[in-house]
Amino acid sequence: MDMDRQAHQSQAQQATVGRTAVERADAQVNASVAPLRDTMVVRATSAFSEILDQPPLVAISALTAGAGLVTRNPRLARAGLRMLASHALATLVKGVIKNRVDRSRPKKLVDDGDYVMESGESDEGDMRSFPSGHTAGGVAVVRALAREYPGSTWPTGVGLTATAAALIPKQAHYPSDIAAGAVVGWVSEYLVDLTWHRMERYFPKALATR
Repeated sequence: MDMDRQAHQSQAQQATVGRTAVERADAQVNASVAPLRDTMVVRATSAFSEILDQPPLVAISALTAGAGLVTRNPRLARAGLRMLASHALATLVKGVIKNRVDRSRPKKLVDDGDYVMESGESDEGDMRSFPSGHTAGGVAVVRALAREYPGSTWPTGVGLTATAAALIPKQAHYPSDIAAGAVVGWVSEYLVDLTWHRMERYFPKALATR
């Protein structure tokens, strides 16, 4: 495994000559964990990370809101609606960025020695690494839930960190993709929260804070 790691690191170094320090560091991190990609642990955590994909997060958020409305639990309903709104904005923002930046997935660097990061509008999945949409959506939803249920911050935060980190050995994202996704999610939820407070007086009584 050490020989494989050294080979990947050498390949990453050659592919990112002349690139920024962040890009070179990204490549080296992913080269270091590349040999772990096919291990049982990484496969298991990678499979679990799919909960951060758009359909599962939308479903979880919608079910939360629906459960709150059906049971007449304003707090739960607000949490679900906040989650939906925050996820929607995060998805929109990350989509705008992905449509303007072409960045090849780490697996292309590992498998083919190819690396690209430039302005572009590619719709190929292997060229849409930046930023991490899974992380953006996950951060937005977790923060939205914590607005109504502060006690959820620690367990959901730990779970989110673990699943997002699994995307690196999976060779799906570079560390900076995940960091950028986290920023997108954080800012999106923050903007939704600002709007929520300004519009809250117009909400129906079923969603009243008190």
